[in-house]
Amino acid sequence: MITDVEFHFDFGSPNSYLCHRIIPKIEQRTGVKFKYIPILLGGIFKATNNKSPMEQFAEVKNKKEYFARETERFIGKHNLNKYTRNSHFPVNTLHIMRGACYSIGKKFESDYIEAMYRCMWEQDLKMDDPSIISKALHDHHLPAEKIIAGSQNPATKKILIDSTSYSVEKGNFGSPTFFVGEEMFFGKDRLVDVEEEILNQK
Repeated sequence: MITDVEFHFDFGSPNSYLCHRIIPKIEQRTGVKFKYIPILLGGIFKATNNKSPMEQFAEVKNKKEYFARETERFIGKHNLNKYTRNSHFPVNTLHIMRGACYSIGKKFESDYIEAMYRCMWEQDLKMDDPSIISKALHDHHLPAEKIIAGSQNPATKKILIDSTSYSVEKGNFGSPTFFVGEEMFFGKDRLVDVEEEILNQK
């Protein structure tokens, strides 16, 4: 019997955004709700000696072009025409990931996650600029002052540290990563496998 389906995410990952757009359809088909686990991708990379694809494959001929084409196919297949490559990439997501941690369990949690993904990958905003973060929160009708103050709370900072460590301990090395029970799946191209595993465990 399935216990939890976890989505380990960082707003800085474009593939994480693409998965976020597909997750509601999987939830609808399976009747299982995904639990969003905020992590800091930089912390994951440091703990696992991993690097972003941009760094890892920078010198590999044709790899970057293939990744771009693969993303185009995924976007076309799922009609994700609002996606825009963030011109400020890479963006330091520390503050907005702390905001995600502060939002856990609050009535605006899902609204906050949706807003930050939109800001990063639809509105092309520089989401490591405090003034832009503040304006974005107001524009999306979120309690900006509470979130900004809450994200600076030591207890909130510890949540992000602990959830990142928890993710590494479970076997994670990047994002987007999914856990269906104890089974781990990495990358947007594994969403079909995630859905199959949910159905197998139901």
